[in-house]
Amino acid sequence: MAAGASTCSAVAIGGLLAATLLLAAASTVDAQVIFHSPQSANLPTAETLPKGQWLFEISHRFFPPVSDGADALWGFDGPVINRLGLAYAASDRVMLGVLRSNLDDNLELNAKARVFEGGSDAVPVMIGLMGGVAWNTQAPTGPGRPGVEENESQQYAQLMFNALLGKRLAVGLVPTVFRNPSIDDAASETVFVLGLHGQLYVSDKMSFLAERIVSEDRSGPQRPDPNAQAHDSGSFGLEIETRGHFFKVVLSNQQRMNPTQFLGGTADEFTPGAWRIGFNIQRKLVF
Repeated sequence: MAAGASTCSAVAIGGLLAATLLLAAASTVDAQVIFHSPQSANLPTAETLPKGQWLFEISHRFFPPVSDGADALWGFDGPVINRLGLAYAASDRVMLGVLRSNLDDNLELNAKARVFEGGSDAVPVMIGLMGGVAWNTQAPTGPGRPGVEENESQQYAQLMFNALLGKRLAVGLVPTVFRNPSIDDAASETVFVLGLHGQLYVSDKMSFLAERIVSEDRSGPQRPDPNAQAHDSGSFGLEIETRGHFFKVVLSNQQRMNPTQFLGGTADEFTPGAWRIGFNIQRKLVF
């Protein structure tokens, strides 16, 4: 990544996060819950935790597809991509977090804020902002991967629109600006990514969720691997909420979990033959 582009990206994202914190501090409107959890399968929601709470996460995506059948225990034989996360609610509206995935040892620092609540009694609306910076600290290098040798950082900024329809259906729209989507490329670029997700709450404790992440098509002869990360990500599954826990089981064509990894797309089309099992476990902690 050129020094000027890197500096501009860092300044832009830093400015967004500063504005986020100021807006969050200035707002005094009480929130109405739309999504129960701060996260869908992968995409963030605008929800935050009460001040002083922590959110610990451990999530897995299994390598073998479900279609491998009994020989791979329908995907559960592994190995897995693992993610650990920890976030702290600095206020009722602001959360600061760190994520680490064992894929390329991707390490991320992020900030998220809930900045607006409004709409009507029939259709309440919530808006949030989120941004993050990540480093791939142990990405494999070699011929055909000139960008990896520089161990370039990645940045993203997101706007989360959430709405509740009919008291049980929560929907979300997550437009994202993403800098340096592929560390394999020697040249960096800035792309636009659109996330869409929804959650149908069949009870206070159980819901069905689905999401799609529409990435710009970056395939072509200019890429080291023209077929890599060219497809949109799709996920669907079930969330069970217990006291202090959010437990999600999903099927997805996306194995990557950290934002700067899954926002870039996936090598697999969204077909049953490519679906993998995954789960997210998040635990709210109060000390």
